[in-house]
Amino acid sequence: MTAAGIRSLVLALALALAGAFAAGLSGCGSTPSRDTTMQVPAGTAPAARRGGYYKDDGPGTDIPANLDAIADAEPRLEPLHRFANRPYSVFGKEYVPATALTAFRQRGRASWYGRRFHGKPTSSGEPYDMYAMTAAHPTLPIPSYARVTNPANGRTVVVRINDRGPFHKDRVIDLSYAGAHRLGYVNAGSAPVEIETILPEEIALRAPSQPAQGLTVRRGVFLQLGTFSSAAKAEGLRARVRDEFETLADRLELQEDGSRYRVQLGPFASADEARDEAGRLAAALDIRPFVVTR
Repeated sequence: MTAAGIRSLVLALALALAGAFAAGLSGCGSTPSRDTTMQVPAGTAPAARRGGYYKDDGPGTDIPANLDAIADAEPRLEPLHRFANRPYSVFGKEYVPATALTAFRQRGRASWYGRRFHGKPTSSGEPYDMYAMTAAHPTLPIPSYARVTNPANGRTVVVRINDRGPFHKDRVIDLSYAGAHRLGYVNAGSAPVEIETILPEEIALRAPSQPAQGLTVRRGVFLQLGTFSSAAKAEGLRARVRDEFETLADRLELQEDGSRYRVQLGPFASADEARDEAGRLAAALDIRPFVVTR
């Protein structure tokens, strides 16, 4: 081969390599569709949720000034969604949502999702509102309600489950931005949490009703200190609290809904005030109070 031929061959190879390199860079800059491996039932919209620290998500630019004043979701009995509780598959993993409201407790890591999904349909078909007290869970019924607690700081929030996700192996629930803010992990992106479903009997207790004879009913924010199947055990807890904290004696109430007896303390001026008192009672009495409104 002549010198000119060799030079031409070298130039052609160089151009080919440069083209391949440029194409590779272009491919790295693209974002693959998060829906390409998903198989979901018609009428649902589960998606690969991201936490607050992913580059394609995050807080909005018009964050409300009153985030701390956003109230817990108010539990109520609702019919389950016609489609959102069917089995589905995401990224090759099968999920079978619950189709009834039953007792459920779970510990794991929570993340949150924000502006990337704000205003877009959730699995329930409702638009996602990052400033409402909602959450996404892979298998809890839609809609349902859950109490989520951050054990690191004792904060608790009640959220309405209306979406599917997260689909990360080390995540168990995705809270809204507002929910994560209340639990104190917005800046960290994720945190260990405890999840507990709110069952129909507790929802019924929250609803306005005629007071049982001899029992006191007030409206407002309360701490629920314990639930018992017998009045004697409930009275026992009330007596323990009175003995340890005499100043709380006239704020203790016994609630009955037919088969359950609940010891409650209140009312409080705010949920934050109730949570502060919950920490003191939990340490002294080895109980796990939580905030309820009625």
